[in-house]
Amino acid sequence: MRILGGTFKGRDLPTLAGDGCRPAMAKVREALFNMLVARGIDLNGALVLDVFAGTGSLGFEALSRGARFARFVEANKTLARRIADNARSLGLGPGSYSATPADALKLLSQPPTQPFALVFVDPPYGRNLLSPVLQLLADRHWLAPDARVVAEVEKSLQPETWPACLELETDRLYGQTRILIWIHQETTPPSTPEPSTP
Repeated sequence: MRILGGTFKGRDLPTLAGDGCRPAMAKVREALFNMLVARGIDLNGALVLDVFAGTGSLGFEALSRGARFARFVEANKTLARRIADNARSLGLGPGSYSATPADALKLLSQPPTQPFALVFVDPPYGRNLLSPVLQLLADRHWLAPDARVVAEVEKSLQPETWPACLELETDRLYGQTRILIWIHQETTPPSTPEPSTP
């Protein structure tokens, strides 16, 4: 897996043969980050969440391009260890990343210590995990105001509903991969007027 841009551009990170995950293809990753840049998204100092991280290719790309911290969410212990090993090989300190094994739905059911500006979601194909993840991100306040949520899913998956606070900005196909980008629109509940006193 080669990092395409930023501080670590050109660095090759080892992955595990036959691990069953799907590292984001280089051309898809490049297109995805070009779309983010075109939308004026500044990664410098950003907090990034990489859900169903697999090899961590998206989170590492964000760190290389200036993100301050990336939390990698990966249930497979072997893959999570590989992500941590690759982070250390890049010289990243513990304050720059977290890669402890975790089940995505269980983790996202809990409120975060702080919200994230950019969230990548790359769920396993055919398991209908995108919608519940989007709902948990919104309901449990994982998203900062104006955060972007980027989903990389199979071509045939066309989600019809998502939380009202997410506005779909992009829906594009790259071969057999569909890229969707939402922006988080923070909503405030309508205020209740004080009862008038006679």
